[in-house]
Amino acid sequence: MKRTVIFIILVIIFVGYVHFTTANGEFEPLGRLAFVKLANPDMYPGHPHSRLLAEYARSHGSKCALVVHYGGSSNYRSYMEGDILILQLAYVEKKPYTPGINWSEVWEEGINGVPADKWTYRSDGIEFQTLDEALAYIRERARENGQDGPIPLVYHGTVREGDIVINQGCGFPLYYHIIRSQYGPLGAYYYVIKGFFYPYIYNPYRNFEIKNAEALQYYYTHNMLNYE
Repeated sequence: MKRTVIFIILVIIFVGYVHFTTANGEFEPLGRLAFVKLANPDMYPGHPHSRLLAEYARSHGSKCALVVHYGGSSNYRSYMEGDILILQLAYVEKKPYTPGINWSEVWEEGINGVPADKWTYRSDGIEFQTLDEALAYIRERARENGQDGPIPLVYHGTVREGDIVINQGCGFPLYYHIIRSQYGPLGAYYYVIKGFFYPYIYNPYRNFEIKNAEALQYYYTHNMLNYE
């Protein structure tokens, strides 16, 4: 009983510490937006996940939201979802893409952070060499749109093949990288764990996505979800 009480007290102290140290941060880390792609393009005006993110931003008094991705062929352009500016940022790996999860890499970077020279970054078709340059651009776009306060931040989270629960999907490494650079490792660990649960609470399509994940992954990889 004593150990349980001590553990609960330590958790409360830790959560309180993280919230205190991140209260005036530039980003509000929310977590994972979705499990699988519902349509392609998958962040586009009118798309269900796009509307979902805009609704959160609007209801919390934000004029912008940022979604981060694994970089493919897209330019990751910002766009308006109603009155909300959806900002997009992708990390582009310098080595060839490999499917699946490299657990040794996850462990190494989870402890020590992402090497500064591992990626480049892309937003609005512009290539950035460092995260600082990329985030400075994102901040400027948000400022131009009248943003006041922290920008809601999500990682896209969609998985194109395989397990959708263990694999956190598109953009997760960049999400971790941003919050670690902003709030340090303890803040990053807290927001990563918290972010795992975000879609189970806030994504109204979660049951449909989870139940039909394999079929939706097949439709996407066979170009059957295109609506542009």
